[in-house]
Amino acid sequence: MTTPAIGKIGIWSLELRFGDKAEGSSAAAELDELGYGALWIPGGIDDGAPADVERLLGATRRTVIATGILNVWRHEPSQLAAWFSALPDAHKMRTLLGLGVSHGPIIGEKWGKPLAVARQFVDGLEAAGMDRDNLCLAALGPKMLALAGERTAGAHPYLVTPEHTAEARAILGPGKLLAPEQGVILEEDPVRARELALAALESYRRLPNYRNNWLRLGFSEQEIDEANDRLIHTLFAVGGVDRVAERVKAHLDAGADHVCLQVIAGARGGDFATLLPHWRRLADALL
Repeated sequence: MTTPAIGKIGIWSLELRFGDKAEGSSAAAELDELGYGALWIPGGIDDGAPADVERLLGATRRTVIATGILNVWRHEPSQLAAWFSALPDAHKMRTLLGLGVSHGPIIGEKWGKPLAVARQFVDGLEAAGMDRDNLCLAALGPKMLALAGERTAGAHPYLVTPEHTAEARAILGPGKLLAPEQGVILEEDPVRARELALAALESYRRLPNYRNNWLRLGFSEQEIDEANDRLIHTLFAVGGVDRVAERVKAHLDAGADHVCLQVIAGARGGDFATLLPHWRRLADALL
C-alpha cells in the first residue's frame, strides 16, 4: 500500500470530531467537494477517534481522513490494527493515522519516555500487520522526527513555523511525508486577533513539549509566558487570506508536502456556521 494522497492543503478541525455529528458530516462533504486533500481530526484524551474517522469516510468521496493525533495511551496496537484491517479497501486508501504520545501533565503516572513509548507502539502495530504507509507521528524534536522517518510515512508537527518545517525536512530526508499544522486567524482587528490567539494557545503554553520546541526555535521563556506579538504572529497566520497564502507557501518552500489549516474563530475554534465561510474563502484562494 502507498501513503494516502493528501494533496497540498487540508483542514484541521476540532469541530469535525467533537461538534454536532450530522453538521460535521455535512461540512466534511462540502470540504471534500471544495477540493481539500485531507481533513484532520484530533484524537484527544479518549478512544473514540476511529469511529469518527469511519463516519467522515462515509460522508466524503475523495478526501483523506487523518488523525492529528491518536493518543497512544488510549489505544491498543492490536485493536487499532484490527480496526484498520476491517475497513473497506477504498477507505484504507483514504485513511492516515497520525499517532502521538500526548503530554506528561495530561497522562500522569503512566507517562513514559516519549521516544520509547512511540517506538513500542509502532512495533505493536507492525506486529499486528499494520502498514506503515498509513501511519505518521506527531513529531517536534529531532529524535521523534527521525523515528517518524524511519518507521512511518512521515511526520505531522503541530504549532510550528516554516523554520521548523525546514529543520524537519532536513531530518526526515526526501520522500517522507511532512504535514505541518498551521493556525489561521482571519481577523483584521489586531485586538480581536490577539484574543483569539491567546485563547488558542492557553493550554499549549503550559505543556513542556511545545515550550521546549519554541525555545529551540529561538523564543524566550518570557515571550512564551507573555505570548507576545512575535510569538503569536510567528505561530499563526493572522489577517486576510493573502497572509495565509504567504504562510502556506513558506511551509511548502521549506519542504512541507502538505499544510493542514486550523481556522481559529472563537471558543474551541468556532462553530460550523462561523467556520464554513472561512473554509470557503480559503478554498477560493488556495485550491
